Amino acid sequence: MNKQDLAAFLRSRRERLHPQDVGLPSGPRRRTPGLRREEVAVLAHISTEYYVRLEQGRAPRPSADVLAGIGRALRLTDAEADHLHTLAGTAPNRTSLHRRDVRPSILALLERLPHTAGFVMSAAFDVLAWNDLAAALMENFADRSPEDRNLARRAFLSPPSAEEPLYGISDATEFRQQLVMELRATLARYPSDPAITGLIDELRAGSTDFTRLWDRNDVQPAPMLTKTFRHPIVGEITLDCDTLHLADRDQHLVLYSTPAGSAAAESLAFLDALGTEGIKSHGL
Repeated sequence: MNKQDLAAFLRSRRERLHPQDVGLPSGPRRRTPGLRREEVAVLAHISTEYYVRLEQGRAPRPSADVLAGIGRALRLTDAEADHLHTLAGTAPNRTSLHRRDVRPSILALLERLPHTAGFVMSAAFDVLAWNDLAAALMENFADRSPEDRNLARRAFLSPPSAEEPLYGISDATEFRQQLVMELRATLARYPSDPAITGLIDELRAGSTDFTRLWDRNDVQPAPMLTKTFRHPIVGEITLDCDTLHLADRDQHLVLYSTPAGSAAAESLAFLDALGTEGIKSHGL
């Protein structure tokens, strides 16, 4: 716990607020900027004495619940709340929900990417947006309901046969292991999000394989740098796999591309030209 830095951070966040920002009357002119310490204490549901000692760097370590209350009282952003917990040496007590809305700039980027299959995935492994080449390579996600676009459900609750793994990927076992590890990290970030907890309960109830992997408590997935698909039209195709974290919404942009002039590039270009309608004409 960094008591002096924690005290300075609390003072700086308190002094930037006005009473009307938190629903309090402004009252007579104040001699110092910002809220009064007793006002923050009331809003955070803690004693004024304890909050004063925090700002003076003399208090013992606050609990995660106390810090969460102070964060709400001071109207901290997610990044500021994380910093507050870091200074206090306390793990954040998460209460927020994961986001499913994709930035318009990312949607536009997906459509402009040349010779690259791309899709956006939520923290819960929901496919939220995709471009035409991703649909041609994997499947036309538009034909599925939003619930059926969840890759965790697809991998564990309605998986294809062992001979025909999901999207024909060659590393189906590793993908499931990575998926479980990342879902565990997601639960740590959103422990009160019913969409996350409900998904995990559903997977545990419906898949012994998921339960076995979940009970291992692994939390460090290895990065996947390539992905091999066995496509029903172009056959086996190995692609570079790059995953970019969209930090502001805790989403991931997954990109599949190939070196220029490679055989895989020719296959990807053929799928791009064929499109989802062309694939449908093949009965797929």
